[in-house]
Amino acid sequence: MSESPSILVMIVGFLLVLGPLVTVHELGHYLVGRWCGVRADAFSIGFGKELFGWTDRRGTRWKISSLPLGGYVQFAGDMNPASQPNPEWLALPEEERARTFQGRPLWQRALIVAAGPLTNFAVAIAILAAFNLVYGKYDIPPVVSAVTEQSAAADAGLQPGDRILAVDGSRVETFEELRNSVVPNPGVDMVLTVQRGTQNFDVHFIVPEAIERDRFGNEFRIGRLGVLADPGDIIPVGPIEAVTLGVRQTGDIVTMMAQGVGQIITGRRSVEELGGPIKIAKYSGEQLSLGPQAFTYFVALISINLAFINLLPIPALDGGHLAFYAVEAVRRKPVGQRSQEWAFRTGMALVLALMLFVTINDLISLPIFGS
Repeated sequence: MSESPSILVMIVGFLLVLGPLVTVHELGHYLVGRWCGVRADAFSIGFGKELFGWTDRRGTRWKISSLPLGGYVQFAGDMNPASQPNPEWLALPEEERARTFQGRPLWQRALIVAAGPLTNFAVAIAILAAFNLVYGKYDIPPVVSAVTEQSAAADAGLQPGDRILAVDGSRVETFEELRNSVVPNPGVDMVLTVQRGTQNFDVHFIVPEAIERDRFGNEFRIGRLGVLADPGDIIPVGPIEAVTLGVRQTGDIVTMMAQGVGQIITGRRSVEELGGPIKIAKYSGEQLSLGPQAFTYFVALISINLAFINLLPIPALDGGHLAFYAVEAVRRKPVGQRSQEWAFRTGMALVLALMLFVTINDLISLPIFGS
């Protein structure tokens, strides 16, 4: 087992991951806001007290703040966490009001809010596409080459040469798709559609749980079928296919994240698997110590994670704003200001409580507490 990286490496890795990803997220909001003609009053990396900054010729204050756990763009007219204007906004001349966030049409406000998470997705897709372009893709068909003894596959009667056609009715074309269906679902009852010779048949089994440990001693609870595949071939891909694969790979990761959240909510996974800033810093340092390729892939994963979390329909997150805009589009008028304010206060309390919980969870998992 490799030694854990130093605290300094963890801090550097954390800043190299979160700093750029928060910056591009907020740049997404900012650039689309500018495209829509909205003036930005402030662009901050971090929260809290300003450490240093400058004001550009458009009047935007660019600053680095003391708490490096996020960032924000404050648009003109964006008066509170619920993005509700105050009486001062209503008193503005019509021309000036049109340059504020609340003065823009609904579709533009929704586009500005969605731009942050979409930019994080775009970053991840670009990284994965670059990997695909440089390293090619593995062409491994979902054909069993060997069956592990005393495994779910052995108990189900799978044999070398069997081709897995589908998992729970969803067709699989590659061994990677089979693995992505099984690994995130320990303890789940599944149905495999198998082709053996000229016959097709279904196999029912419960995915056994396995605990894997990486070189740093981190434990991961996964599902394991117990089949092996041939090595397959590495096929070069062009730019268009590389991007297409990057989009598909990003979608697969989002699906696994959604499954993980659902499993935690339903109790199939422990809340101890949730991680906060300390755990992100730990993993960042570990991946940084493994080299630029591993670290860059980790950046892509965290970028997808940030986009996914921000799109959850929780008030105070981007997804919460988008949910209210969807209601506004259906009702043809905004949700009442009082209702929005209460919703966003509740959402903010939920987010802060979750941050506190995952931070305590991270601290408990540290070796000094005997974990």
